[in-house]
Order: sequence, then C-alpha cells, then structure tokens
Amino acid sequence: MRSRKLTCVSITLIVVLLCQNVHSQLQVGFYRNSCDCAESIVKDEVRNSFIKDQGVAAGLVRLHFHDCFVRGCDASVLIDSTSPSNKAEKDAPANNPSLRGFEVIDNAKARLEAICKGVVSCADILAFAARDSVEMSGGIGYDVPAGRRDGKISLASDTFTNLPSPFFNVDQLTQLFANKGFTQEEMVTLSGAHTIGRSHCTTFNDRLYNFSGTMSQDPSLDPMYASQLKQQCPQGSTDPNLVVPMDPSSLGTIDAGYYTNILANRGLFTSDQTLLTNAATAIQVNQNARNAKLWRSKFACAMLKMGQLDVLTGNAGEIRSNCREIVKVYQDIIYGQNPIYGQNPFYDQDPFYGQGPSPILSVQIKYITCIVSFLTLVNIWLV
Repeated sequence: MRSRKLTCVSITLIVVLLCQNVHSQLQVGFYRNSCDCAESIVKDEVRNSFIKDQGVAAGLVRLHFHDCFVRGCDASVLIDSTSPSNKAEKDAPANNPSLRGFEVIDNAKARLEAICKGVVSCADILAFAARDSVEMSGGIGYDVPAGRRDGKISLASDTFTNLPSPFFNVDQLTQLFANKGFTQEEMVTLSGAHTIGRSHCTTFNDRLYNFSGTMSQDPSLDPMYASQLKQQCPQGSTDPNLVVPMDPSSLGTIDAGYYTNILANRGLFTSDQTLLTNAATAIQVNQNARNAKLWRSKFACAMLKMGQLDVLTGNAGEIRSNCREIVKVYQDIIYGQNPIYGQNPFYDQDPFYGQGPSPILSVQIKYITCIVSFLTLVNIWLV
C-alpha cells in the first residue's frame, strides 16, 4: 500500500511539473456568476450523444483540435459556408466529411441561449465538450479555464497550412506543432488521441495499394494488419462512407493502445507509424506504451494547453447566438455590440456578466488546473 501511495504521489508531482507552463488569461469557473449551469448543460448533451454513439467523443476531441490549430480556439470551425465560392473551415478537405459532433454543440448552445442569452461562447462550449469526451472515454478529466470569445472569420484555405496531414513524416509533424508552441514530446502525446475514433479508407489507401507510387504495400505496415484493412477497404472502392477504427484493439477507450499498435507496426496513418523513425519520438512511444497512467496525465495537460491557443478575450471577437453563424451587423446594433471591437465594453469589463474579467482582474492560471485534477486522481487510486 505504501509503495502504491508513493507511486501515485510521484506521478502527481510529475504532472505538476508537466503543467507548470500552462497559463492563460482564461479563468476556471468563468461562468460561476453569469451562467452557473453552463458546464453541466454541455456535459449533459455530450453524455446524451455518447450513450447513443460513443464515437461522438472522438469527433468532439478532433473538432476541438481542428478549431484550435486554425486561428486559435475561437469556434471558427463551427461556422457554415455561405456559398460554394466562400467555403468555411468545416468544408475544407481536411474536415469534410470527417468532422462530426456539430449537433452536440448546437444542442448545448440552444439550451444555454434559452437560459443565459448571449453569455456562453461557442468556443468555450467546444472546449468543455472536448474535456467531457476525454473523461467519458476513460481519460483523465481536467478543469477547463473559460472566457474565450468567438471568432468572426472562417476560411477553408486556412486549414491547408495549419492542420497536420496523415501523410506527414516526423519532421513535418514536429515543425507544425512547434509553430503552435508545442514540444516534440507534446506532439507525440497529442497524437495518442488516435486511440479513439475512426478514419475513412481514402486517408490511408495508398499505404495498402500504392505506397510512394510503387503500386505496392507500405513495407512498414504489419502484413496481417494490412490484410485486414484490405478486406475493409477494397482496392478501387469509391464509397466515401467506408471507415475503420483507429485502434481496433480498444474501441472507444482512451488508453495506450495507440502506442502499442505503433510498436507492432500497426499505426494506421503514415503520420502515426513515422513516430518510430526518429530516436527521440520512438523513446516517447515506448514510454507511453509502458506507462498508460502517465500518458493519460500528459494528455490531459496537453489538451489543457491546446485549449488556450490564440484565444480571443475581452473585447475581441463576439458571442454568437448560433454557433454556425457570425453575428450580423444589425444584431450588433440591437444588442449594443460593435461589429469591429466586439461587445459593449461595460459588459466586457464586468466578470459578473460572464464576458470576461477586466484586464486588472485577469490572472495567470499556473499549475492549479492540473494539480486539482490529478490530486483527485490520486484519491481515486488510493481507494
């Protein structure tokens, strides 16, 4: 028992060190005085959808990731295209038809608008939903600092250089994540999100039938696994609905199976298997495969950090009433909002209205979120 306690405490201390650089002007409990039920309503909607389809959890985590890596965590990925010539992010090739979970955000937003009109941003709803999805899938829950505001721009073209491709090699992955402020280790950690979810066959068919234009199979792919994939994804098929699980060994569960699969040459994407081609990332893959609890802790911290990428706060952006639409100019006038600078400064500076604390009241969030979450974890382990 004493040995177990020491192990739990050691992991908690490591998690604290991992999270020590996570800071923001966002606040845990941001809606406490303006819409206290905000997080519980979001969680309720995620849970209702999760009961019907556990795959929605992976969809929401990916939705949050694709939002944050393009223009920051501003819910721009939720905006609908206005015309075929003016496509929004969600209709870019990297997102359509693979992104899902939009209806969960819509349902949560509708309920929140009914009781807290104009208070809770779509960006915060998405961050809450991603956290809840991680937790419901067996990962570690974490406190989400809130106060994000919604962006007013969504361009499909922005996805081309900001989202990782499933065909990336390890150097390309490292550079793209570094551009967003992540270390190589954090890149490997976040890649573990592929332990849940599914992929369309078109994303990896080249590995089965035409690797590097050779008309042959990727030699780094386990032959037995490749044979299974070929049965699920026949050569020449044009069915856009053919999908396979990212991690068939543990469907819908956040665990270290992703890393053990890579070690067995069963990484589904080129961007998965490439993690073994670099000495440093290969070591991290091995470590994560051996210590699932520590990886879950690192993953929670990395998600927390990702959720604070280039956020809009204060007078920036807006609070959408419909997550799919940018607030119209006439709405700005009616509700006392300025289409350029955002909402009425009076509300922006008053934390009781839930639109973000004034700069004077803003504080850095260091250590606290992860400490609270993982001390809770320690108590669970000790029971």
